[in-house]
Amino acid sequence: MTLAPGLRSQQLIMVEMSDTAKRAGSGDVPVLATPRLLALAEAATVRAVEKHLAPGETSVGTRVELEHLAASPLGTHVQIGVELTEVDGRRLVFAFEAHDKHGVVGRGTIERVVVDRARFLESAHRRLG
Repeated sequence: MTLAPGLRSQQLIMVEMSDTAKRAGSGDVPVLATPRLLALAEAATVRAVEKHLAPGETSVGTRVELEHLAASPLGTHVQIGVELTEVDGRRLVFAFEAHDKHGVVGRGTIERVVVDRARFLESAHRRLG
């Protein structure tokens, strides 16, 4: 594992109906849904570290803090940036911020843990049976 603070990832989206609170069931308005903002930020954290993990490893989310500060209506371009700020053994802490042309629309932290993919799935399946 070659993980160190400073790893970054970004993505740019245009808010479409599939991204909205109305579609996600988290509200009844056609603006970027908070759960969708979180999913986009989490996806960026995965991309930031995926090439730095050993074969057979992945990361799983364990904790999130999110402030959704402003609405982004349909057609708005939103850029989500993440940065790995802390590595504590297998625990990874990311800061993220989302912007549109008017400023910051969301920010927070996401914690993930690096796990062995096969052992993690085996453990998850054992919980069911």
